[in-house]
Amino acid sequence: MMQPNAHRGHRGNEGHGGTSRFLTARTFVSFVAFVSFVSISAQAHAEIVFFSSGRTLSVKGHHADGDNLVLQLRGGGEIVCESSIVARFAPDEVPYPEPEIERPIAVAAVEPASDVPFGAIIDKVSAQQDIPAKLVRAVIQVESAYQERARSPKGAMGLMQLMPATARLYGVADPYDPQSNIEAGIKHLKSLMGRLPSVALALAAYNAGEGAVQRFNGIPPYAETRNYVSRILSLTNR
Repeated sequence: MMQPNAHRGHRGNEGHGGTSRFLTARTFVSFVAFVSFVSISAQAHAEIVFFSSGRTLSVKGHHADGDNLVLQLRGGGEIVCESSIVARFAPDEVPYPEPEIERPIAVAAVEPASDVPFGAIIDKVSAQQDIPAKLVRAVIQVESAYQERARSPKGAMGLMQLMPATARLYGVADPYDPQSNIEAGIKHLKSLMGRLPSVALALAAYNAGEGAVQRFNGIPPYAETRNYVSRILSLTNR
């Protein structure tokens, strides 16, 4: 529902709406110096986040927010996660020219259910709701990179980035509980797919709000929403 922006409905204004030890002070200072140098270069570069779980994520950059880290997503928006779940950062060797707003973002392929966290829950609930599990895994990967404590600045929570209103709608007491979060996210996605004529439009509504899709009579002309839909469909079709 992972990239909350002003246009994101499920974490914005219209609908509902992220890895082993803390970095040492020296490593953190060195990294900040590196980011400062890159920021004045003509060509910005992304960086790779190495989570303690073994997963990786390419991001535009990051900064500290108290005990948390804010990961700036390459397609727009942010993920807020605990510093303790991030093992390290490394420069991404692929240049990232600015601005990069319309180009689809390259992401890792969706892994088989047996290789992802919460795969059994995803498969079970997807089957119950008659929603393709591969689609759900793609949504979770883009939304939160499988970080169950993910929280966006707009208030989106958990694996499928539920906004408070959506969590209440589906009776979720703890949005950070993986099973509750996945169940509500899948039900919400199914509801959108039932009301809209295509999966692409349902994904756009999950990201920008159903009202935005209806207002523009299609995928809203927001770079973040278009990238979001493109990334998920690309992952699902691999």
